[in-house]
Order: sequence, then C-alpha cells, then structure tokens
Amino acid sequence: MIQDAPRSDTTRFDKPYSHRDVEERWYRHWLDRGYFAADGQSTNPKRFSIVIPPPNITGSLHLGHALNNTLQDILVRWKRMQEYNTLWLPGTDHAGIATQNVVERQLKSEGSHREALGREKFIQRIWRWREESGRTIITQLKRLGASCDWNRERFTLDEGLSVAVREVFVRLHQEGLIYRGERLINWCPRCETALSDIEVEHEEIKGTMYYIKYPLADDPDQFLTVATTRPETMLGDTAVAVHPEDPRYNKLIGKKVLLPLTSRTIPVVGDPILVDREFGTGAVKITPGHDFNDEKAGQRHRLGTISLFDHRGRMDPPALSEREAKVLPQLTEQLGYKPVQEARKLIVQWLEQKGCLIKVEDHRHTIGKCYRCKTVVEPYRSPQWFVKVNDPKNSLAAPAIDAVRDGRIRLIPESWKNNYFGWLENIQDWCISRQIWWGHQIPAWYCKRCDENVFKITGTITVIGINAKPIVQIDAPQKCERCGSTDLIQDPDVLDTWFSSALWPFSTLGWPKKTRELEIFYPTSALVTSFDILFFWVARMIMMGLHFMKDVPFRDVYIHALVRDAEGQKMSKSKGNVIDPLAIMEKYGTDALRFTLASMASPGRDIKLSEERIEGYRNFANKIWNAARFLLMNCPSNAKTYLGNPLPDPATLSLADRWILSRLQRVVASVNHQLDDYRFDGASRELYQFLWHEFCDWYLELIKPTLYGTDAAAAKRTRTVAIHVFETVLRLLHPFMPFITEELYQMITPVEGSITVAPFPMENTAWMNEAVEQECESFQRVVEGIREMRGVHGIPFSKKLSVVVRVANPVVEHYLENNRPMITALAGLSALEIGPHVRQPVNAFTGPIIFPGGHAGEVFIPLPDAIYRAKEITKKEKRLKELTAQLALEEKKLSNPDFAAKAPPEILENTKLRRQELRLEHETLSAALQRLREMSGGTA
Repeated sequence: MIQDAPRSDTTRFDKPYSHRDVEERWYRHWLDRGYFAADGQSTNPKRFSIVIPPPNITGSLHLGHALNNTLQDILVRWKRMQEYNTLWLPGTDHAGIATQNVVERQLKSEGSHREALGREKFIQRIWRWREESGRTIITQLKRLGASCDWNRERFTLDEGLSVAVREVFVRLHQEGLIYRGERLINWCPRCETALSDIEVEHEEIKGTMYYIKYPLADDPDQFLTVATTRPETMLGDTAVAVHPEDPRYNKLIGKKVLLPLTSRTIPVVGDPILVDREFGTGAVKITPGHDFNDEKAGQRHRLGTISLFDHRGRMDPPALSEREAKVLPQLTEQLGYKPVQEARKLIVQWLEQKGCLIKVEDHRHTIGKCYRCKTVVEPYRSPQWFVKVNDPKNSLAAPAIDAVRDGRIRLIPESWKNNYFGWLENIQDWCISRQIWWGHQIPAWYCKRCDENVFKITGTITVIGINAKPIVQIDAPQKCERCGSTDLIQDPDVLDTWFSSALWPFSTLGWPKKTRELEIFYPTSALVTSFDILFFWVARMIMMGLHFMKDVPFRDVYIHALVRDAEGQKMSKSKGNVIDPLAIMEKYGTDALRFTLASMASPGRDIKLSEERIEGYRNFANKIWNAARFLLMNCPSNAKTYLGNPLPDPATLSLADRWILSRLQRVVASVNHQLDDYRFDGASRELYQFLWHEFCDWYLELIKPTLYGTDAAAAKRTRTVAIHVFETVLRLLHPFMPFITEELYQMITPVEGSITVAPFPMENTAWMNEAVEQECESFQRVVEGIREMRGVHGIPFSKKLSVVVRVANPVVEHYLENNRPMITALAGLSALEIGPHVRQPVNAFTGPIIFPGGHAGEVFIPLPDAIYRAKEITKKEKRLKELTAQLALEEKKLSNPDFAAKAPPEILENTKLRRQELRLEHETLSAALQRLREMSGGTA
C-alpha cells in the first residue's frame, strides 16, 4: 500500500540541518510513489530518455561515478519537472575480464582454481557472486539520489540482451562484417585473453637499448649492428631491414646475415616504411611474430612468421626447436618456459659470451599494459574473431563520422570532435573474441568430424585452427550442415564486453522486437560520459545504432572530465589521496557532494576536488535551512497559506520585493538556459549567488523592518513574496540538491505531492524590471563599499561613521536618496551626505564605486581618532612583516631552477598563484598603512 508523503516536521528547526534525518526517508518515498517510472505507453510528445553508462558489477561507487550520475540525475529531474515523459534506464555491465578476475582471486584464496571447477560450475559460481555482491553499485547509486526507473534495470548478460547480442553477431557475420582471422593481437599473459587496441594502456618507462652484432653470412668478419629493446624476440627474426637510400647499408640488400644464437641465416631487405635512418643504427630487425609494424613489413617482403611465446608469455620450446627458430640446443633447453624478463637476461648473457653484444644504453620507450590487471601486453599471433569496421562497401565507421559531422549528434564540448574523427578515420578492425569463460559465448559451432585436425588444447584454452569452418547461427545447431554429424563443439571464446555494451541504447528497450518503448524512447536524448570511454563505448554505440536502427542512438553526448585531488593529481590508493564519496555523503550529506561536483563541472576542465569545497557546500545547505527557519518563524500563521495567495500587485510592493522578484526571473531564465547548454557549473553558480548573497544576505535583511513593523498589510505582502520566491528557488535547486529541497518544500507547500514532479520554474518577463534592479544594486554597492573599507581599515561595525558619497549621475543620486534610510542602517552610519559636488573631507579614507551602467562614484570615510589609528598602524605593520617573509619564501622557491624544472605543473602553478595573492595583499596593505601614517602626521 502506498503511504502518504512523510510530511516534514517544522519543529526540527530547533536543530541544525541533519541530512541523516532526511535522505533515506525521502528516497524511499519517491520509490514507493513511483515518481521515477517512465510511461511506456504514453502519447506525450515531450519525451526525454537517457541510458546510464552501465557500471561494472565489480565496482564500488567512486567519484567518477558520482560525477557522472549526478549530472545525469540533474538532467533527468529537470526534464521530469518540465513534464517530459522521462526515462532514465539503469543497468550494470557483466565486465568479463574484471569479474572473472575477482572470482578467480576468491578461488585462489580457497586453494582452488577455475580449471578445477570446469567451465559450467565456474560460471555458476560467478552468477552466485553477482547475486551476493554484484549489486553493491546499484545500492550506492540510490544513496546518491539517482532517480532511475529501477523497474527497468538491465544487465548486459540478461536473457533479453543475450538475444540481441546473438542477433547482431549473426547478422554482421552474414553481411561479411564479422570474420575469423589469424594475426597478431594484443595478448594479456595474466588474463590469458586477447585485448582490443584501446584496451591497452601505454606507459613510458626507463628501459634499455641493446646493440647486437649480426655477422654477414658470406663474410662473418663484417656485420650489421642492430639496436633493440627486446633481445628475447631476436630468436624469431626473419630479416634485417635497412633504408634503400642509406649509403651505409643499401649495398647489402639481398645479402644474408647470421642470426646470433641460432643456426639460421636471414635476408637483408630494403624498407623505407619501417626504417628511420636517424634512429638507432639504421638497421632494424624484423620479427613478424612479435611486433605489429614488423608483421606488416613481413607481409610486404613475404617473410615467414615465428611465434616464440606461449599463451602465458613464456618461451615455447617447440617454437625454439630446430624445426622453426633453430635456436642452439643448449640455449633452447635453458629457455624453455622462461617468462619474458628471465628469457631476456639469459639471452643477453649468451650474447655477451658469444661476443655479439656490442653495447647497452639506457633508453626511454613506451610499453603496453592490460587495462585491467596492468600486466605487460604481448603481441601474440592467434585465431580471433574481428569486426570489419571500414569495409568499402558497407562501412560501420563512415556513417558514424557523418552523424557527428552533419550535426545529428552533438559532442559537447565540441573540442572532442577532432579526437573522434581522428580515431574513426584511422580505425582498425575490432578484435571481439576473448579467451575467458564469463561473457556472451560466441554463437559459432564446429563439427569435430569435419574439423578433427584443427583443434588444439593449450593449458585451459581450446584453440580452434584458422581453417575450421564455423556454423554461425542464433541457436545451437542439432547437427553439422555438411556431414550430418551431431558431434559439435561451440566456440569457447566469449565476446568483448564492449560488444554487448555497444548495443545498450536499443537492446535495453527490447530490440530485436519492435516494442512500444523502442518506438517512444529511441533515439535517446542524451548521453553523459567521461572522455576515457569515447572510443571504447560511444563511437561503437553510434556505429551499431546507425547500422541496426538506421538512426543515431542519442542526440547529444556530454563529455565530462576527470575528478582529481586538490593539486590536480590523479587519485590513487598508493598516493593516499582518494576521496571516498560514500564517506563524504555520510559526513557532509549527499546534496553537498552533488552540488560541489555540479558547480565544478566546467567543460573540458578536470575537477580539482578538496574536502574543504564539499564542506563549503554543506554550509550552503545550512544557509538554505536557516533561511527557511527565518521565514517560517516570521509567518504568524502556517507558511502554506501564503503560497495559496496570488502575488500582490507590483504597485503595492516595496522596492526590495520588486527587486527580488525581478532577480528571481533572471535566475529562472539563466538556469534553464545553462542546463540547455549542459553548463552545470553556470547553473550552480547562478543558484548559489542568488540564494546565498541576494536572497539571504540582502533580501532577508531588507525585509526585516517590514516584517517587524506595524503595517500588517505590508508585512503580509512581503511574506507572500518571500515564501513565493523561496518555494520557486527550491524547485530550481531540486535537480541539484534533491533531499533538502524536498524536505523544505513539504514544509511550505499547501499541495500534496512531491517536489520531484512539481513544475520546474519558467521565466515570467512581466516581473522583470531593469530600473528596480539598478536602483537596488546602486545602494547595495554603496553599502558593500563602506563595509569593505571597514574591513580593510579595521573599523568595527559598532563604530558609527559619517560618510560622504560623491556621485555625478543624477539617476544614481536619485536611487541613493530614495534609499538613504536603508544605506544608513545597513552600513552603520551616523550621517550620510550624497551629491555630485560634495566636498571630500580632510584626512579621509577613499574608495571608488562603479554603479550599474558603468557610472563612477566615490565614498569618503573621515579618519577615526588618534588612539584607533595608532593601534591600527601597529596591527598592519605586524601583518606586513609576515607578508614580506612569506613572499620572500615563495620568490625563493620560484627562482630555484631545480624547483621550476622538477615540480609537478600543478604545484608550480599553485605556487605562482600564491605569490600573486601575497603580492596583491602586500600592495593593498602597504597603501592602507601609508594612508594611515599620512593622516597621523607620520612618514611613509
């Protein structure tokens, strides 16, 4: 049974705001009332849909998730309040390699391994783990306030998505866009599986360059010097390449050299593509079995291929034998099953003993690592399944390029377009097979009778030879279509996780069935994602969506940056700089974290996050709470009664009331505009500035005389305006800070329901009044100028001042005269003189003021008494001494060449900013001290 809304208790204003009393209660209420549910049968033409980037089931909420899902939730709540039929479709990714690694580690801790269980029981074990632990991330997303339609939650391995995956695979195979081939692929020896190019992380390391002697076969006293960082692969060399225009070597083209440590000779070939004459020695070894560039060179020169390593990255004895590499027998015996690093050391020792190692040098170069386990990746030749991405007759990439180029898809910010185009224009065929057990098993079967000689068992891996003829279909065949045998085996490989993820926008809506949801919500409206999966996921979704749905999968792609620490460093456990969002939400509240992330989400700029920033926005939540307490305490009757009244006639309202109503409409217009442009930071700043400074700091102060005065009718009008403005701004703020806004909304609204489905404010230009805003801002700037001068010169507010304001513009002068009492009260004045020709007092502090419209003015504050001046001079001299010492320290740092050369860029930039801040304070303080001394009759 659906419960009524848990109405908020206004007596709780006796205590500070506590998020712990609010968040779980309201989230449960939203779920119970079904506020997040999309209408799958609606005819509402206003539709907004977005699919969540499915987090891995192995994951726990980190700040990247928090940022991404906060931004999505802001969009979804905003559109829901605009009365769109809104779908935010949630789900999780099975994360093949990552999940299998987690469960394998569990088995290892139990003294077991997956081979001991076998494939079927191992997969059952993973499903059990998924049910027990794999939903942690979903619970944490709910803690963040994510307003997904949880009844539609999907999983990339659920039955519906499995049907879609098999359908896509079969269709692409029928079109010739999926094929099986044998070539070099990226191989992780730890995970024992293939990786696509973008699953390899590149890292620069300090390595070694080895210079090796390759003697000429017909004159062993002469030799070529070959430089390499991988001497262990030289045993698989099939040629040495030189540049055909290099006079040092071109006469050797066609000759042969003796391959050290083997009984083989290999040719010298000319190759202007592979060889850079300026790098190394100008002679390059060609190892087609262990380098992608060498593989292409081998194809150009029709060279053979020798693969030296097995699937675990160890030297493979059969490959080293006389039949293939023809390695010296004694060395073959020592190298057998040695991992790469050990093999390298052994081969270097043998090269030294044979007099073939000329020299060794330090050398920085780049290596590839598995994006999951960080193991060094090996180029490895094996049969794999590929997607042909750039087929001339049926390209997947070209339409994806056109969709962004012609504007059917917007990348935001646009600066990402060049990266996107560059990647797709140079894309290689996509390796989609993985040699693991957890995932979508490839829907291909082989006949053991027809293909009896092409099966090989290597450890735990069944290798099916490249000549085997697959039977590709959606459901398992009953018999071989060629010979009728029922002895069939399914391809043991599974599909790359990103293959199923690429279908996410339409498979989750019921495809390949033609569902009503697919008709309503596809294409989706927007995608919010981080830049690091632009190619892993976004580009592939576009390719698949265009190919199978004949339309783009989404209209807008908002690409956000990374969340780093306060110094701009990447967060990591080893650095000890990780900020745990769950701990932050517990400490400061979910609203504070959400608003912090939104306010810092500037396009193209990484977020430098500190706990102090989050604490600051927790204080913002407290400010809102206190504003509500003030309003409710000053409503003689229930605050809800004021929202039931229409706004009073503007002619009857005070300047402050008309000003706040005008400013509110400007903010309403701006927030809607900023969200339209995905400027979450701009919308946040508008709301913060309006609520904290304009509403709380100014408006609530300006209306106190009215609320506490004797004119009951005026007080009622002001209360109506104040409650109306506050309720409107709660609705504006709700997408950013859903919990506190719901709590306060329930206290002041007379209508049953939730702010979640309340109408989002739209601008009403009738309440905008430029003249009213200028009048209010004019006297505010005078008050602010006087307050600032009090702060600079240390004059307490309790000391009443006699102030002179010189202003030339008659309209501004009129504004100030109209508000003389307000200026006097708010600035703490005993006397105020205003005019264009007022005389500057002798010995007065002076401050410039720029009024709205660019009109200039000045404020003069006569000098305080001598005792005060003496104390203030002493105080400022002490601070100036401290500043001088601090500035000298920063100058010393920046003038140190070692610091400038070695400090991280973020530290260097922060030090420069600190120096600039110190200089500015030093200059301001010096000028104030100089003025005080002059007024006291002293010297500079």
